[in-house]
Amino acid sequence: MKLSSINLDGKAAGDVELSDVIFGITDIRGDLLARYVNWQLAKRRAGTHKVQTRNENSRTGKKMYKQKGTGGARHGSRRAPQFVGGSRAFGPIVRDHGFDLPKKVRALALRHALSSKVKTGDLVVVDALTVKEAKTSALRETFGKLGWTRTLIIAGPEVDANFALASRNIPQIHVLPNAGLNVYDILRADKLVLTKSAVEAIEATYADYKPSRREQAEKEAA
Repeated sequence: MKLSSINLDGKAAGDVELSDVIFGITDIRGDLLARYVNWQLAKRRAGTHKVQTRNENSRTGKKMYKQKGTGGARHGSRRAPQFVGGSRAFGPIVRDHGFDLPKKVRALALRHALSSKVKTGDLVVVDALTVKEAKTSALRETFGKLGWTRTLIIAGPEVDANFALASRNIPQIHVLPNAGLNVYDILRADKLVLTKSAVEAIEATYADYKPSRREQAEKEAA
């Protein structure tokens, strides 16, 4: 498929050939996207939540009252969970919330996320992202003319230093190198902007993709 590219001035910069395997999926699978987002957010959790257990509570361990003759239940410590100031039973502990997601599933979810932006017309390819001076006000004005508000920008192998400085204080504009491309940021952005070098890197990474039997059957049925 062909897509017109532009430069930062909004002028046409030729056409770019996009791979149908990566950018041309029409039947977007929400289940794959949901699995990837859950996996990504779970890995991001710190897991540092912690409550005091019985052996960590500093309250006295002295027996509250005598065993018999009070008419009350038998208790041996103020540290028990049922008392104010006591410990908590089955509370959260420090742990890792991450879980495994197959590499093929992650790659397929990324293809579906990229294709979803093409399908909705929210994918923009630019020639290059470089500026002469790190001027935030000038770059904000440029983004306003282009209609880039809530936007994820993948700037290539490395982000131009001046462009990174000028864009880092603009709200809802996220600039990442190729290595930072991920499904969650793609889906939460209104527009996805890729440089030509970023497109080449994405296609080089996922060019050897072999469709599953299900995808082959769906393609043949269509």
